Amino acid sequence: MSAALSQSSLLRLAGTAFSTIFIGFGINACVNPEHALSMFEFDYPTTLTERGVIDKLMIVYGIRDVFMGLAGYITAYSGDNRSLGWMCLAMSGVAYVDGIVCWANGHGEWNHWGYAPMITVVGSLLLGVLDRK
Repeated sequence: MSAALSQSSLLRLAGTAFSTIFIGFGINACVNPEHALSMFEFDYPTTLTERGVIDKLMIVYGIRDVFMGLAGYITAYSGDNRSLGWMCLAMSGVAYVDGIVCWANGHGEWNHWGYAPMITVVGSLLLGVLDRK
């Protein structure tokens, strides 16, 4: 009898890989806010005051992504694939909302919606949606 798909070490590795991607996004936002803002297809401000505000907000955004990535690492390290599945679903929810914000702005949504479903699938598989009962 084979192990349940939700217990796959490859799925745990995929969840960890998404966590790594979020950490990368977060670090990029903190150290290169102009580039990170371009992923939302928002224009980087031209005035020094506006740049200061955006740069600070991108640090807030970046730390959010670093936190999600670290939480994913911690969850994966715990060995509880169901918890990692819920974490992946939460991460994908953030990506969907980021896409909605871009969509409401008129463009850039697919920079987020392109990968969000992959995280949703991994999270759902970790939760056991395709396990035989």
